[in-house]
Amino acid sequence: MGVFATTDSSAQKETKKEVKTMTYIMTVMQGNKELGKIEIKLWPDVAPKHCAFFEARVAEGFYDGLAFHRVIPNFMIQGGDPNTKDQPRNTWGSGGYKEKVVAEFNSKKHVRGVLSAARTQDPNSFSGQFFLCVADSPWLDNQYTAFGEAVSGMEVADIVVNNPRDAGDCPLEKITFSIVKGK
Repeated sequence: MGVFATTDSSAQKETKKEVKTMTYIMTVMQGNKELGKIEIKLWPDVAPKHCAFFEARVAEGFYDGLAFHRVIPNFMIQGGDPNTKDQPRNTWGSGGYKEKVVAEFNSKKHVRGVLSAARTQDPNSFSGQFFLCVADSPWLDNQYTAFGEAVSGMEVADIVVNNPRDAGDCPLEKITFSIVKGK
């Protein structure tokens, strides 16, 4: 069921536009231990292409069993690379889905809890990797596409980001996740 937004025109007519609420549950695991769940709400009103892409990848199970391959305290945790499922660690961070999404820069600020599209230097190169800000990161505003936010579970992101990591900011112990559509 969607949320309805009402707008008034100068003629005092009401029109209703349905805004689809998109929520997802990310279950985070370290080995056989569940670290917890992060509930994510997407923003289809500001980044419709990114949200549709994410929704389609979740539906096909693309993210299931992938790992967080980059964790930087006071910044973010990054995942979504299919190479993290069964490829050598030295390839982690370089993979993606076959389809790319054009940037949808918007007015959303990169504050703690914001979900944003990872990319190469090409702003139109989002192909599934994402990051979740664990701290305010204003230098990313209008440079990366913010497309959602964690509405609960940021304590789980804090556990992930504070894990021991190597010189490339990859967790020493693999931390995986799966994502399912919420209610």
